[in-house]
Amino acid sequence: MKRGKKYQEAAKQIERQKQYDPEEAIALVKKVSFAGFDETVEAHIRTGCDGRHADQQVRGAVVLPHGTGKTVRVLVFAKGTKLDEAQAAGADHVGGDELIPKIQNEGWLDFDVVVATPDMMGVVGRLGKVLGPKGLMPNPKAGTVTMDVAKAIQDIKAGKIEYRLDKANIIHVPVGKVSFEENALKENLDALMGAIIKAKPAALKGQYIKSITIAPTMGPGVKLNVQKFA
Repeated sequence: MKRGKKYQEAAKQIERQKQYDPEEAIALVKKVSFAGFDETVEAHIRTGCDGRHADQQVRGAVVLPHGTGKTVRVLVFAKGTKLDEAQAAGADHVGGDELIPKIQNEGWLDFDVVVATPDMMGVVGRLGKVLGPKGLMPNPKAGTVTMDVAKAIQDIKAGKIEYRLDKANIIHVPVGKVSFEENALKENLDALMGAIIKAKPAALKGQYIKSITIAPTMGPGVKLNVQKFA
């Protein structure tokens, strides 16, 4: 893949084979960010899991202490008093059955996270083909299927992120913005890695975390010393 001149210049500042300590890696990511906007700092965690086996799945959520730096739009599926509760807690959109055709037929997707009360999952299930591939289906493990919609909304707005294995058994998640202070990025990364290490599947044999790379949206990745999170 042909990379631009700015990318190549930035990449020269990173030793490709070196595994950096977290503090050093974060400082380097801030330094090699070259885009004309406040880039997201992304973490890519390669695991030794085999997600084809149900007992080796890794999925959950964690509230980053300093948030993601992004305004998150929350859609809540609920009914009765839970609709009012969701609205009062700051949900961007609330509703029930009437939202199905809007999403299914009109392609309306002006939201980043979907929360649903358990009694609405039958309705939300009809959107599986639309929401599933986009990673937007509510899930009890991620805390997005719950009767406590107010807490779910508050956590999401405060910087709660979901993590899960992709097809290559890698977890991709944001840990903040390039404009964040270095210690804020470090604390977010620590919170994320703490949650992922706790979520290690009992069935897994062999090495769990194979590599950790952090990178700005447009820039080159910096490898971290995995032992620092063991």
